[in-house]
Amino acid sequence: MTVHLAYRWHQRKLQPIEFVQTVQLDDLLGIERQKEALIQNTRQFVERKPANHVLLTGSRGTGKSSIVKALLNAFAPQGLRLVELGVHDLIDLPDVVAPLRERDERFVLYVDDFSVASNDPALTALKTALDGGIEEPPENVLIYATSNRRHLMPEAKRDNGEYHWIDDELHPGESTEEKISLSERFGLWLSFQPFSQQQYLDVVRLHLNKLDHATWDEETEKMALRWALNRASRSGRVARQFARDWAGRHA
Repeated sequence: MTVHLAYRWHQRKLQPIEFVQTVQLDDLLGIERQKEALIQNTRQFVERKPANHVLLTGSRGTGKSSIVKALLNAFAPQGLRLVELGVHDLIDLPDVVAPLRERDERFVLYVDDFSVASNDPALTALKTALDGGIEEPPENVLIYATSNRRHLMPEAKRDNGEYHWIDDELHPGESTEEKISLSERFGLWLSFQPFSQQQYLDVVRLHLNKLDHATWDEETEKMALRWALNRASRSGRVARQFARDWAGRHA
């Protein structure tokens, strides 16, 4: 396998990604606590020290995917590599990691937007990968997964009916316990909250500057807020989209 910075698992093969997104950690604002924890875990990993699988959950567009891509750019010189997996490709995990096991590089298996039904075969494959089956898991492979769902699986209305009281304490039912147990298999669990208005505006200004549009006035701020209101979301993704539109109009 030729050395590349990133690969994707496609048609049961590792295919190199020739043009990797160049996201920088300094460009990710409003998530300092999450960045610090994830940088530390990744640093331990590339230095061949114990490190954890990571689950990043929370609001859409708040930087969960971007921070994983930024880590690749930050730690690639130390041997970090990224392998992008679709959720349903998890059933191929033994085949994915087989050619990686004996390599010197450190591989993060990146699963974006993880959400499956409770009976999905990918769920069993992920549990095995996280907790280990009979085969010893490779020391140079970790899983970093992102999800908009806190427990990775849809929350059904019937789950609430399974809660019961034991000695004045409320305990979840079997379905909920199964969902919680899956997310708890990740050693590092980071939550991403919706942006405040000021955080959103800070990210807008960052993206405008990167697009060589340094002008910031009352009109720009008003239109940025209106853009977020129309999207019913204040997030890094929405901020970037507004910046591209506004900078393009005023180029």
